[in-house]
Amino acid sequence: MMKLLKGLAIAMVCAIAAVWLFLFAMRSADGPMAIIPGGAFSSGEPTAVPDDWSFLADRMEVEFQTMDPATSRTVWVGVHDRRLFLVSGYMTSWYGGIWKQWPHYLGDDANIVLRVDDKLYDLRLERVMDGPDIIPVLGEFGRKYGGAAPDFAPSTEAVTSGAVWMYEAVAR
Repeated sequence: MMKLLKGLAIAMVCAIAAVWLFLFAMRSADGPMAIIPGGAFSSGEPTAVPDDWSFLADRMEVEFQTMDPATSRTVWVGVHDRRLFLVSGYMTSWYGGIWKQWPHYLGDDANIVLRVDDKLYDLRLERVMDGPDIIPVLGEFGRKYGGAAPDFAPSTEAVTSGAVWMYEAVAR
């Protein structure tokens, strides 16, 4: 019995070490891999920021990089009135506190780089906490992601309560 417990303990330590090493290695990768955050972008063509983001209206995911720390991730996007929005839900849940770190990185530096089809856009995220855009933007996220986005029901309360953090992406 002791041999079995010792073997299980060694296997668990090895598994934890392998996951940690993988996540550490991803910090130097050129962008994220699915839901696994990655490092700063090292490829892509700098591109002028468009006036109309409608070409992303049906795009499910894009990649973006924060500046400090210089890490990247995959995120859902919504387009309303030709403007681009990023939304982070679950901000008041225990798992959101673990999983959703990127909004906290924007406190000192809200500049980001968005990568779409190997094009890089220098942007700044401006938090939206009230106003007429909340309902249509959350409605757009609901349309695109349906049941996968329960926090994005069209209600201003989700945003004003802090459960959802909404950002508009604007040119720097």
